[in-house]
Amino acid sequence: MDEPVQALRATAHPLRLQMLSLLTGAEMSAAEVARELGITHANASYHLRVLARAGEVEEAGEVRVRGGTAKRYRHPWRRGLSTEEPEDRQTRAIEVRAMTQELVRRWGSRRRGRAQLCDAELWVSDEVWAEALALVEQAAALVHEHARPPRTEGTSKVALTVAAFGMES
Repeated sequence: MDEPVQALRATAHPLRLQMLSLLTGAEMSAAEVARELGITHANASYHLRVLARAGEVEEAGEVRVRGGTAKRYRHPWRRGLSTEEPEDRQTRAIEVRAMTQELVRRWGSRRRGRAQLCDAELWVSDEVWAEALALVEQAAALVHEHARPPRTEGTSKVALTVAAFGMES
């Protein structure tokens, strides 16, 4: 299986998507991920190993824990900003379903206030589409670059889920 397909399959799970989000703003051990997500340490370790094998998380050092050591992980999110469609469209569909499940979960925990929803299937010029994609990429980079560890003072938990793609006529 080629590397992009392996990475897509690894991220095509709602829990792993949550982990990637956590590990964007903080380096965390499996135990810390487990506590934050309310899952078992064994479950967190398993999913982190899957993500690591696919290259979606990387080791970020070790921390001493009760006389032992625990690996810390981080999500190198810039490598995941692929704009190319993989050959295996079925795998991309699996990832889209996982993103959809995550969107429903996140929407259920939204707070009152300003939000932006957009659903559109339109015909626009190539220039307008290129500009729209650039703005989406800019927004994704902005929130990823400024992600902080969970519950950092002065931060708010937010969600940004975007699916922007050209369609066949």
